[in-house]
Amino acid sequence: MFSSLLETARNSPFRGPLTGAQCEAAPSQAMAASSAVPPSGDSCEFGSSKYFALCGLGGILSCGITHTAVVPLDLVKCRLQVDPDKYKNVVNGFKVSVREEGMRGLAKGWAPTFIGYSLQGLCKFGLYEVFKVGYSGMLDEEAAYSYRTFVYLAASASAEFFADIALSPLEAAKVRIQTMPGFATTLREAWPKMVQNEGFGTFYKGLVPLWGRQIPYTMMKFACFEKTLEILYKYVVPKPREQCTKGEQLVVTFAAGYIAGVFCAIVSHPADTVVSKLNQDKTATVGSIVGKLGWAGVWKGLGPRIIMIGTLTALQWFIYDAVKVYLRMPRPPPAEMPESMRKRLEAEEAAKSK
Repeated sequence: MFSSLLETARNSPFRGPLTGAQCEAAPSQAMAASSAVPPSGDSCEFGSSKYFALCGLGGILSCGITHTAVVPLDLVKCRLQVDPDKYKNVVNGFKVSVREEGMRGLAKGWAPTFIGYSLQGLCKFGLYEVFKVGYSGMLDEEAAYSYRTFVYLAASASAEFFADIALSPLEAAKVRIQTMPGFATTLREAWPKMVQNEGFGTFYKGLVPLWGRQIPYTMMKFACFEKTLEILYKYVVPKPREQCTKGEQLVVTFAAGYIAGVFCAIVSHPADTVVSKLNQDKTATVGSIVGKLGWAGVWKGLGPRIIMIGTLTALQWFIYDAVKVYLRMPRPPPAEMPESMRKRLEAEEAAKSK
């Protein structure tokens, strides 16, 4: 499978706009490419099995570390969603939680969070790169540039579909630990209880609403990030990307990630509320939850989620890109118009002006 994807990546017209304008390769470079030797300075070839594996590693680190770091805020957010009468707002939620369980209580659910989101990151980032290369191979160079946003959306949605299957069991256990007092305090305690009382099906009870939350979130996360990166380098950053240091590029990555994160939080928040309620109440359904909460209720906790997801998404992209820098992986710049398309449009414009 990876050998065919590697061939697609080498010949992909989509890789052209992603890597920017390139001069014609010298004979020695062409020979190196044909023998599958990665470009000078890179540790692997774009589209190779090693490249995809390292992308998955970057996803594990970026998602596992960041989601675990914000467990206290996530805990309060979940409690705001499932018990708004007790937890009035973010500040009050922290106060009540600390008063009842102490500071250590704010770390409840860290283990399923770390394991679940590490698995999700592996699939989210690793499979995104796989699907992006695969889908791009179906397009010619100009179509790939013109419809690149649709490629980002399709690749990210496909990746998240599988990522959520990996995440769902751990997400269910996390919400039980965080929102059901007395049920369990650790993953080792919660997992066998859930299996014994409800069977393995309980771990996937929230999968469909999880898809409803995470797929729009991830589509926004990747497409908005890619487009924002283009805009920042085109209109905001005062010099071309190739003239920026790697540190400066990582700062731009962080900024683009935060902007994408804000939109991610907004589009996925209603489904996030439903998921939290479903995992808390084993008798609840999506319809009963929406009917009980109403339109305003499903937006409860949006403020802390914007802060959490904005910061989270920015840090995830920063870590992911930093891993690529550290491992000397290929890092294609933002999309640029193919030379053939630029010349054709210039000719058409010149013909109109005559």
